[in-house]
Amino acid sequence: MIKVLLNGANGRMGIEVIDAISKTDGMEIICGFDREETNQNGFPVYNSIENIKEKVDVIIDFSVPVATLEILKYARNNKTPIVIATTGFNKEQLSEIEEISKEIPVFRSSNMSLDINLMASLIQKVAEVLTDADIEIVETHHNRKVDSPSGTAILLADAINEVLENKKDYAFDRMQKREKRNKNEIGFSSIRGGNVVGEHEVKFFGENETLEIKHTSYSRQVFAKGAVDAAKFIVAQQSGLYDMKDLVK
Repeated sequence: MIKVLLNGANGRMGIEVIDAISKTDGMEIICGFDREETNQNGFPVYNSIENIKEKVDVIIDFSVPVATLEILKYARNNKTPIVIATTGFNKEQLSEIEEISKEIPVFRSSNMSLDINLMASLIQKVAEVLTDADIEIVETHHNRKVDSPSGTAILLADAINEVLENKKDYAFDRMQKREKRNKNEIGFSSIRGGNVVGEHEVKFFGENETLEIKHTSYSRQVFAKGAVDAAKFIVAQQSGLYDMKDLVK
């Protein structure tokens, strides 16, 4: 039985993970970590790391960057593998995650959907062919999402940049400048409204035609299932930084 500590247990994605694990054989949540202590789902949720007494096999994290880094230090101190599904990290925080992954197994992905990661592979192939295209990424999310652009939008842009020798610049806010589009940039547009789970479009604009690749998430359960699959994977790995590419392999 794989014993799980769920970080962000009281949040929307925490609830989805609880449901996903309840339907998964050989895995159970034995404790959680969040801002408020509760015991509503058959396991204790602590608001202080010092209060965690349970011995766990893996941590699943759906929270915010500050909370992730707090539980990450707990993971390092206890040599516990961790799945990080939180987004919105800055460069310093990503460097800290990478440094800690030298000591414990860390699985981090900006999107736990298998289809999104398949999309990343597809747009890499397109970018290698349509080398002269203007590339734009449009992402739409619910009105409670705090980071912009989404971590998935950055994931998709990074996938393109990887095959283009990192020659692309990222344009996040064109209101700050009055000039024509730079041929060497990837533009980002963020839309927030309602209860949209997540939509991501990558557009390749040519002179006479446009190719669009789009992914739509209808339920948060797809991300919860991906995190559960990642947890099963990471418990068997050595120290290092892993992502969805490793899981798919």
